[in-house]
Amino acid sequence: MLGKGHRALLLLRDIAIYGVAYLLFHTLAYASYYVPSDSMRPTLEVGDRLLVSKFAYGYSGQSLPFGFDLSQGRLFERLPRRGDVVVFKGTTKAEGDVVYIKRVIGLPGDTIRMTGGRLSINGRELPRRLIRTVETVAWGHPVLASDYEETLPGGRTHVIREFGDNYPLDDTKLYVVPKGHLFMMGDNRDNSSDSRPSDGFGMVPLSRLIGRAEILTFSLADCARINEDHCHFGLPLGRYAAVIR
Repeated sequence: MLGKGHRALLLLRDIAIYGVAYLLFHTLAYASYYVPSDSMRPTLEVGDRLLVSKFAYGYSGQSLPFGFDLSQGRLFERLPRRGDVVVFKGTTKAEGDVVYIKRVIGLPGDTIRMTGGRLSINGRELPRRLIRTVETVAWGHPVLASDYEETLPGGRTHVIREFGDNYPLDDTKLYVVPKGHLFMMGDNRDNSSDSRPSDGFGMVPLSRLIGRAEILTFSLADCARINEDHCHFGLPLGRYAAVIR
């Protein structure tokens, strides 16, 4: 029989082991983030909780705790793929620790342009296929939107939402993505502040990446607001344990 003191020490040891394992998991493997805005609809909704891989692109000062300084670089750096949904920190000191969730559209050396609502990468207009037309909510009132499947160079597809092809960010200048940077866009093309607007965050340095969003663990999205989703008992159960594409 173990004495009370011995059992207490074993309990403290187990708690310490679990605590270290939890810290290592969230420091080196995965972290949890929530979606704060409409910019990634319909892929992600406000209230979605995401599991983000912190090792997908290597480690930076943004993905490691305690203010580690990696001299603006990344440890074990790997370049994202076009189409990845990534979490990153704001690109300026004024933004502080503001966290964004967007999709990688342009890689270093790519040229990007929007013309009449259509996205072109390296001079090639991307094909898109209409999936559905939905009545949804934007800017506080009901609007009609079209969801398209867009195909990126290389064949990866994702869904984008358009309210029309003549909104302010549907016609842009030609962007050239510099070395060590990425061009980000939201899937909600007409309601996203991203790398396009002059007052947006611009091109995103690789050093600002936190990780790749991989799993939608659960959601607290408002079923009445996302009426195009199947909800049961007032919960968007279709958004639980889903792979992010």
